[in-house]
Amino acid sequence: MRYSQLFGKTLRQEPAEAETVSHRLLLKAGMIHPLAAGVYSYLPLGWRVLRKIERVIREEMDSAGAQEIMMPALQPIEIWQETGRDQAFGQNLFTLKDRRDRILCLGPTHEEVVTDLVRRNVKSYRDLPVILYQIQTKFRDEARPRGGLLRVREFDMKDAYSFDADDEGLERSYQAMVQAYKNIFSRCGLSPLQVEADSGAIGGKDSNEFIQLAESGEDLVLYCSNCDYAANLEKATFSRPPEAEEEARPLEKVSTPGTTTIAALSDYLRVPRERLLKAVVYWATYRKDAQTGLAEGAVLVFIAGDREVNDIKLKNLLKASELRPATDEEVKSAGILYAGFIGPSYANGAKIVTPHMVLDEGVPQGSNWVAGANEADHHLKNVNYPRDFSNSAYLADIATAREGDQCPKCARPLQQARGIEVGHVFKLGTFFTEKLGASYLDSQGSQRPIIMGCYGIGVGRLLAASVECNNDERGIVLPLSIAPFDAYLCALNMDNSRVQEEAERVYQMLQKAGLEILFDDRLETAGVKFNDADLLGIPLRVTISPRMVARGSAEVKRRSEHESQVVSLESLLPTVQALLPRA
Repeated sequence: MRYSQLFGKTLRQEPAEAETVSHRLLLKAGMIHPLAAGVYSYLPLGWRVLRKIERVIREEMDSAGAQEIMMPALQPIEIWQETGRDQAFGQNLFTLKDRRDRILCLGPTHEEVVTDLVRRNVKSYRDLPVILYQIQTKFRDEARPRGGLLRVREFDMKDAYSFDADDEGLERSYQAMVQAYKNIFSRCGLSPLQVEADSGAIGGKDSNEFIQLAESGEDLVLYCSNCDYAANLEKATFSRPPEAEEEARPLEKVSTPGTTTIAALSDYLRVPRERLLKAVVYWATYRKDAQTGLAEGAVLVFIAGDREVNDIKLKNLLKASELRPATDEEVKSAGILYAGFIGPSYANGAKIVTPHMVLDEGVPQGSNWVAGANEADHHLKNVNYPRDFSNSAYLADIATAREGDQCPKCARPLQQARGIEVGHVFKLGTFFTEKLGASYLDSQGSQRPIIMGCYGIGVGRLLAASVECNNDERGIVLPLSIAPFDAYLCALNMDNSRVQEEAERVYQMLQKAGLEILFDDRLETAGVKFNDADLLGIPLRVTISPRMVARGSAEVKRRSEHESQVVSLESLLPTVQALLPRA
């Protein structure tokens, strides 16, 4: 490719709208161009990188035994209603109507469609196992697109789906995909953590994310440097060291005027926050079925005052379709009259029985808590479990883990870091196959639901993550496997006939050898060309200049190294080939 014919320009100024390193560098390098919030065009250089990433993905997926297909992006809403995920995806689901007023959606993912495909083609255990995948454009109406390609509304994704006869088969498919993912990430210059994760709207009983540590990432992960434990903040658990046993004392009502927050109460009573019980009221919405519709109600949660409720853990525990803090009106409708002074028991010893009550599992480990007295400007001292709690109170891990908490596996301190989710794998079980009637006949002639897994990689996000983690002060430093070209042929003083002639000869020679070359044939200064070569992240730079031509030589430099070497023109090709081992 001749640079003079390349569509797209590198930028000299820093793009003001760039939020992350990858966003800035991809814009500066002329690889992407914004059309609208979360919607980007890929220019020739960016598209070449994306296609290289797709090739890596295809090679690894095919090697793992998956078969490539292509499914429609336009999907009838009815298939989403069969599984109930039209509600789970909510406003993230792009919908439209055709000319006959039928509702369609633009696919954010393809579990329903692929399950429908399999239920029409798989009949017997002899047809299993099978893994199908596609690389296709997805659409999600993200509320806050950000970070360039890190969170967008239109994106290319590799989504794969495994179908097995039993759990053992699912485990084999799952591990095959995990290994394929590790190979893909390694070839793209990444080394992400595999972490436990919440399944979210995709559903399923178990899932893992691959998180590439980076300050620009949206995800928070907790991990142990002593063992292999790692989890997304939404999923992370921790070991709670036993507290010293303390004899339960009688309830004591105390006046606490105006102390409606944990901070105010701690200061007023001079009691540390970890000895206070924090009450939080949520409003949960539950999806039942087509007949009963939606049900909703208040949920009262108690947790130590120095802890935060993990909303995702609580939502999953309640099996709620939506969960949010209750409004003042909803709190009153639940019979709670003294917001800021809510407790599990009244001053006279009566226990609060409404609304539904959830206790963090750390509550029974403490004793003689301070909690609200369900009376304005008053709290109770010496609240103890189970004495002062309703028998219907539900115990569960609903606390948000934090850095320094004990690892649940080895009790060493957990570390926290930010990261980019570059892949997600799910054990879906039979959720979709039972909802959509995808079953098979086993060897005994019995009908059984197919067991399913799904596996996703955002291709554009993988590009952004690779740039986030492979750059320096001069620009992008891409691995050879996904770089737009193998080498950058930099011809200085192209108005010099000898340079022009030799550069053309070298260009033809390298191309004939099967190498992908970006030939900078522009009439630009050496500074401009060297800066662009560094910015674009192409692994190798070959420089032809009047001085080099006079000596019958060329300069060769790896993008990842500062030092260059001068080689004779006769040995240029084998030198370049040696410096570019094929990925």
